[in-house]
Amino acid sequence: MLKNVIFDIGEVLLSYRWNYVLEVSGLSEEEGERVGKLIFADPIWNDLDAGKVTLDEARKMYADKYPKDAKSIAFFLDHPELMPLPREEVWEKLKELRAAGYKTYILSNYGKELFEMHVGSAPFLKDMDGGVISYQVHVCKPDAKIYRKLIEKYGLIPEECLFFDDRIENVNGAIACGMQSMMVTSEAELIRIMNTLIQQATVGDAAESAV
Repeated sequence: MLKNVIFDIGEVLLSYRWNYVLEVSGLSEEEGERVGKLIFADPIWNDLDAGKVTLDEARKMYADKYPKDAKSIAFFLDHPELMPLPREEVWEKLKELRAAGYKTYILSNYGKELFEMHVGSAPFLKDMDGGVISYQVHVCKPDAKIYRKLIEKYGLIPEECLFFDDRIENVNGAIACGMQSMMVTSEAELIRIMNTLIQQATVGDAAESAV
């Protein structure tokens, strides 16, 4: 029986417009795409998410490694407030999930400073029963350790959990740990699935009441 619904943050609870930030820095769409891929594919970003380096340290490491793109990368790291967009309808569905009886959790890769800027005052936090963020435990998805950290922290049974993430490797990591997991391809699709979960819980409650 499904009891716990677990959410990644980026492109799940929030939309990201990282390409927009790079274009605001003065890059063309094509150059923004190139620099964005360079930022996220580099191990520096993973170390930032894992809490192994600070934002200032990451900025210097990128500058040393990619001097020609240092200015654009620095702008990107210095203006994180430009990147996230709210998914308010998803946040409303979170409230309905909890009202239907599900427990809700966060499991996300995030560096400390960026998490505090993007999520620190986000309304959806009050509708969560808990969570684990990569910088807190110094390990990132899809490493099995971070899924187990969440399971152990809240005494969850993996088979009773459904995890939403926008990256297939993270979905597969959850499945390898015994959870159900689904890849989020759009905000609309996530809302549709959340509605199905809410309806299933409502039907289940009605059936129990009739017994």
